[in-house]
Amino acid sequence: MFGLVGQSPFAGVAWQGLHYLEGLRRLGYDVFYVEDTQEWPYDPEQDTKTDDLRFTLRYLERLMTWAGLGDRWAYRSAVRGDAVFGPAAPQFHDLVGSADGLINLTGTTVLREEYLRVPVRIYLETDPVQPQIDVAEGRFIERLASHTHHFTFGENVGAPDCGVPVGRFQYRPTRQPVVLDWWDGPAAGGSGGTASEPAAFTTVANWRQSGKDVRWQGELYTWSKHHEFLKFLDLPLRTTEPLELALSSLDGDDRTRLVRHGWRVRDALALSRDLEPYRDYLRGSRGEFTVAKDQNIRLRTGWFSDRSACYLAAGRPVLTQETGFSKLLPTGKGLFGFRTMEEILEALDLVASDYAGHCRAAGEIAAAYFGADVVLRRLCHDAGL
Repeated sequence: MFGLVGQSPFAGVAWQGLHYLEGLRRLGYDVFYVEDTQEWPYDPEQDTKTDDLRFTLRYLERLMTWAGLGDRWAYRSAVRGDAVFGPAAPQFHDLVGSADGLINLTGTTVLREEYLRVPVRIYLETDPVQPQIDVAEGRFIERLASHTHHFTFGENVGAPDCGVPVGRFQYRPTRQPVVLDWWDGPAAGGSGGTASEPAAFTTVANWRQSGKDVRWQGELYTWSKHHEFLKFLDLPLRTTEPLELALSSLDGDDRTRLVRHGWRVRDALALSRDLEPYRDYLRGSRGEFTVAKDQNIRLRTGWFSDRSACYLAAGRPVLTQETGFSKLLPTGKGLFGFRTMEEILEALDLVASDYAGHCRAAGEIAAAYFGADVVLRRLCHDAGL
């Protein structure tokens, strides 16, 4: 599997990749992780891109050892003449030459000529919209055409009520797999609260991002989540439920504004440096309240967050903004899709009226719809693996 776990060394990205690797391993596949982004590595300790590989290699070693894949990874460095590092480096080219399939998770790896000899090459995008618009406008076609199969988290892409253009590529729906026993934890109710600060509905997000807005057929579709959060700025003033946002890319003025409206705010980066603090934060929450990106909302892609799937696996109810996913996933108990403030308040009241029941329902949804065995068995079947 190809990914960008080392290039983006944050817990949410790490959990996403490890779920795929462990899920495939449990299905009996002989799995290896390869990172070949052709980018300079990023060192979060220095907050800069660098030609020094030490942080990235140590980080990958720590993650893969934690997951029991300590000898099954390789890192190919563009800044070192495409040299391959990591425990699988000595047999790297033999592994590629004998592979039955590859998964290009997030679709960010440009497939080199030697990778094109792998019979099954899966492009697996976790963020729809931009790739489809690129193809519709004549960009990156060759890059996508180098794959034999195309999967997307936009499960409604191609449906009549979805505004995303679909051209020459057939996109198959998929969703985040979750290794359920990795998220077993404290009993329903969460462990994150104290007498003075009870467990809250939380989420982990980037507050303000630029450079990824898209324009399609005269309409601008934004990427940054702060646009959507601000639509519900007054929510803490209208409910007794504690609400907390773990955010990055947040300046002092925005933080002050959120706190003034009743939000609890904390630093997302502090809990995203390692796997366990991130997982503990989700498991210690009362549930998740979050929004989606405007692109997914207005174009009705059916996208659903890999992080929200983890909340469900931890037995935590999820309230998230509607993208069309309610056509595909059961809502109304354990999981809620909302469009308006009134729908949020109604969902919070329902959860409070039977919290234990909604926690059980969340776990049942995770097992039936996001369990790694369920998701990855279907993906491999659809790809002929």
